[in-house]
Amino acid sequence: MRRSLACMMFLIPTLVLAADTPVVVKVGTLSAKAPENWKSEKPANLLRSFQFKIPSGEEGLADAEVIVMPASSAKQEKEFPRWSSQFTPPDGKKMEDVTKESKLEIAGATAHVLDIQGTWKFKERPFDPKSKEVSKPEYRAIWIIVVQKDEATHVRFSGPQKLVEKQKKSFDEWLKALK
Repeated sequence: MRRSLACMMFLIPTLVLAADTPVVVKVGTLSAKAPENWKSEKPANLLRSFQFKIPSGEEGLADAEVIVMPASSAKQEKEFPRWSSQFTPPDGKKMEDVTKESKLEIAGATAHVLDIQGTWKFKERPFDPKSKEVSKPEYRAIWIIVVQKDEATHVRFSGPQKLVEKQKKSFDEWLKALK
């Protein structure tokens, strides 16, 4: 009994230390430590390499999410229209009013960025006709296709507009830290 207790006392600091260790997120051959407030989660499906929750800390405001997944398509011409179709602009606005496309260079890779906001017609499994659609008003998603040579990785940062705006600087700093 004493030996078991001694073993448990030895393991507890190790477990706490492991939980506090920052997660290194790999995007193709690039990597960077996830920001401290990103809570690592078990990926919801086998397509995802990494999945994080960013707690809102505000009653009634949903958490944000960052997911990373290897991609079969590196073409924003194909992906961006499909992703945009998942959103409806707010009343009185057009899609071009709430959608911004850009491109940036990150450590020898090209990142194609789609930043969109409005009501997200979210489906857990977008290609499954049986997957239930859930309307998420006042949401924002930043989809990124990181292209390195013949490889592509998709990154999605999504959540309530208010929270995504608040966390965008941290997300951008993480992207720029990829090496």
